[in-house]
Amino acid sequence: MQYLKNYLNKIIARGNEKLAESISYTAEEVGDKYIKNFSFTSHEIGLLFGNVQSGKTGQIFGIISKATDLGFPVFVLLTTDNVILQQQTLDRVKADLDGYCICGENDARIFTDNCLIQPTIIVLKKNARILKLWANVFNSTGFMRGNPLFIVDDEADAASLNTLVNKDRQSSINKYLNTIKNGSSSSIYLQVTGTPQAIFLQTLESGWHPYFTYYFQPGASYLGGDFFFPSTGKPYCVNFLEEIEEPTKSVVIRHIAVASQILASGGKVANCLFHPSVRQATHKKYADEIIKEIAWCVENRDGEFKDEIEREYHNLAPTKKDKVSYDQCLQKAFELIDGKAIQVLIMNGKTDIDSEQYETGCNFVIGGNTLGRGVTFPGLQTIYYTRTSKKPQADTMWQHSRMFGYDRDPGLMRVYIDENLYKLFSDINATNNSIIAQIERGIEDIKVYYPNGLNPTRKNVLDTDHVEMLSGGTNYYPYYPDNDSIEEISKLLEPFNSDEPYYQVSLRIVKEVLSHIIPSPDFKLKAFVSVIDTILSEQPAGQGILIVRRNRDVAQGTGALLSPNDWKLGSEFSSKVVLTIYQVTGNKGWGGRPLWVPNIKLPGDIIYYDVIEEN
Repeated sequence: MQYLKNYLNKIIARGNEKLAESISYTAEEVGDKYIKNFSFTSHEIGLLFGNVQSGKTGQIFGIISKATDLGFPVFVLLTTDNVILQQQTLDRVKADLDGYCICGENDARIFTDNCLIQPTIIVLKKNARILKLWANVFNSTGFMRGNPLFIVDDEADAASLNTLVNKDRQSSINKYLNTIKNGSSSSIYLQVTGTPQAIFLQTLESGWHPYFTYYFQPGASYLGGDFFFPSTGKPYCVNFLEEIEEPTKSVVIRHIAVASQILASGGKVANCLFHPSVRQATHKKYADEIIKEIAWCVENRDGEFKDEIEREYHNLAPTKKDKVSYDQCLQKAFELIDGKAIQVLIMNGKTDIDSEQYETGCNFVIGGNTLGRGVTFPGLQTIYYTRTSKKPQADTMWQHSRMFGYDRDPGLMRVYIDENLYKLFSDINATNNSIIAQIERGIEDIKVYYPNGLNPTRKNVLDTDHVEMLSGGTNYYPYYPDNDSIEEISKLLEPFNSDEPYYQVSLRIVKEVLSHIIPSPDFKLKAFVSVIDTILSEQPAGQGILIVRRNRDVAQGTGALLSPNDWKLGSEFSSKVVLTIYQVTGNKGWGGRPLWVPNIKLPGDIIYYDVIEEN
């Protein structure tokens, strides 16, 4: 059997030819680059990076099929520790992939009896008890001692990483994943996520930093970060809550109008998501407010409510279905409020709800942490987001952005959000785009950076001995540098006059100057160059500021290198890399030579994260 071909034919038969093309491209690329030449004697780890809710499961199945064609007999597919999600994934594997022995968590006997006659897929949730059980199954059967294992870890940045790294211990899930991986003769461990920040900040020594990274593009109809948080300007679909007098009422009326358009034009569902806080009392408060506003709509049915629906109707610009007439929209709105057809659902640890409850009709869903990973809301058109944190984490915030997806109508989308939160999301999107640009340009040392006050991920998975932070806006220089060739640097800087205040130059010139510096250990030259490479991956013609000063009689080892005037001049360029380079006389240290000493300042109020490996 040709497993990939068989899977693609099934997708095409369902009418998803474009999806089949995308999966085929990803599977063949990953197969040719990273699986075909696998030695079957080593343990390798890779990363499949795709946008949140952009169809990673189909891509995963394509890669599993390709790996089967290339000789892998056993696959472990890991989900987050969620009973419903694990069962949904298992059901989807059974529905989509033919010719496999497919095992759930309690199917050890099926795995043993199959004896690898058919290639096997085992779907497990990341739960310590379950992983320990299957580590024992693999060990007792002995199948894996002489066979390669392919592990696919969906949402790999959640739960899999060692949360006790700074206590010199190993968390249970991380330990059992290691046992399963290393118990086979060889393995490929494919991490899959839309938020890879924590993974890129793992050390090589930890065993969880990817050897290779592959990014797959979302499809044409996907609404993602660039739609909601573009680099310039605020899109029409975003409303700042600070500018709205009665925000809950505005959201309720808007969503009823959107739902009326969708349902009157033959659609099945229109969902609205309220994400105000992690506190259950807050969820109840908003549910009560929504119910109160729906009651207001009923009480003012033929007056103010009718006027508000007419106003919102003129703001609707559907792109997936023809716009219904105003009378049809109003009639459907009356049906929704009169027939009590609007559901208000609280989704949290106290009041769990089933996905079937929001698959049809007009719904308002309120919740907190349960609105994160793995939860998909069909027809999500209206979002109210006010969740705040004293120490916001980029990956957690992005995973809570359930607004992303394929089945949204861009002309009906509306996001209600605090202005400061919108800025945070825009910053996260900018870094995501930077990560994608670095991957696509083949940069191996991926750099992650965020504004001061926004953490990339939770701190308990980052090895504090090896993750270093470089602050934008801070001046760095080496205390005890050397030059590989003073003459080469002098020749390189010859066109730049010391009498000129500064020069705007290509960042590639800045890199060339730095290439001749032999730094002392206090100056992380490699990290600075990596940051410049990151900027160049997004802006190939990126510009920096070069300040050249000669014959400076500066003492070595003092607290500051720059003169007050040069420090002030460099600080004026807050959004650019500034390289100030002094040719010191050597009269006060510096080996008695007219050495070139660099001072570098990275852009803005930004923290750049760097992983320092052991030498």
